[in-house]
Amino acid sequence: MSKTAETYNEAVEKLRKIVADIENGDLDVDILSEKVKEATRLIKLCKEKLYKADEEVKKVLEELE
Repeated sequence: MSKTAETYNEAVEKLRKIVADIENGDLDVDILSEKVKEATRLIKLCKEKLYKADEEVKKVLEELE
């Protein structure tokens, strides 16, 4: 996969769009399935980025002590 990874903000924005599409209720079942898969991938990406940022902040704070 040569595509660069999304930033946290890009992933959140894509998630907001997916949620809006789902709430709209006009999606075909096949499209809904793909949207849910994409949302799952984006949530995982966001969790990983938040975890990494948390670890980096903890490391910096430990160095200050």
